[in-house]
Amino acid sequence: MIEVRNVALAYGTCVFLRDVSFALAPGEVLALVGPNGVGKTTLLRAMAGLHAPAEGEIALDGHVLQAIAPRARAREVALVSADGPIVEGVTVRELVSAGRLPYRPWWRWSPAPEDAGAVDEALARTELSRHAERPFLALSSGERQRVWIALALAQRARTLLLDEPTSHLDVRHAFEALRLVRAFAAQGHAATVVLHDLNLAAAFADRIALFGAGRLLRCGTPEEALDEALLRTAYGVRIDVQRRTDGRVVAFANPNA
Repeated sequence: MIEVRNVALAYGTCVFLRDVSFALAPGEVLALVGPNGVGKTTLLRAMAGLHAPAEGEIALDGHVLQAIAPRARAREVALVSADGPIVEGVTVRELVSAGRLPYRPWWRWSPAPEDAGAVDEALARTELSRHAERPFLALSSGERQRVWIALALAQRARTLLLDEPTSHLDVRHAFEALRLVRAFAAQGHAATVVLHDLNLAAAFADRIALFGAGRLLRCGTPEEALDEALLRTAYGVRIDVQRRTDGRVVAFANPNA
């Protein structure tokens, strides 16, 4: 379990997010939503141990995250971010194999047999086996996003952190990416996902953390978090929320309000 306890985030002396507290439990998908620049991506990086909180602490199974060695931390928490540079010619298999680096001794260059098994399993679960030897840059946007998820699955961490995994994806591919996340959580793992689409968050997440005005406004079920007054505070526009016949909520921006 990851616990975020009274965390504030800052760059230098500039604090931009305060009083953030929530816990991420096994089997759960948590969506982080809010306007651009509020600090969602930085919070995700802090949950991976890559950005130290200015105040408070983040704990993994009761241990302060920053005190855990990076290699050990990477075996427990996998961060999926698609903004890194890719060398031309790198194949899908080679990229997914990077997920095994936390398990490989510094003196071993070639992957161990168990590494190959983990990579093959990750490729199969993301339906990428037939693309394994293709260059990553030759894939479509949807396929590339699945590669990043496969890399995290090959890492075999118990917690998955995904930064905007549906960006640049059409509706079908966005659904496919989030179904993979739900399947990951269904195995007793946990996932936190940064999303901009409130309806995707409501459809796929167990809980939503809504950020705005430099703080966590609410963390709860989609029905609890997608409150019209809080959404106006977060985004500065009117967003109407309706409950469907199946009990789920949907959100619509109202340009005339």
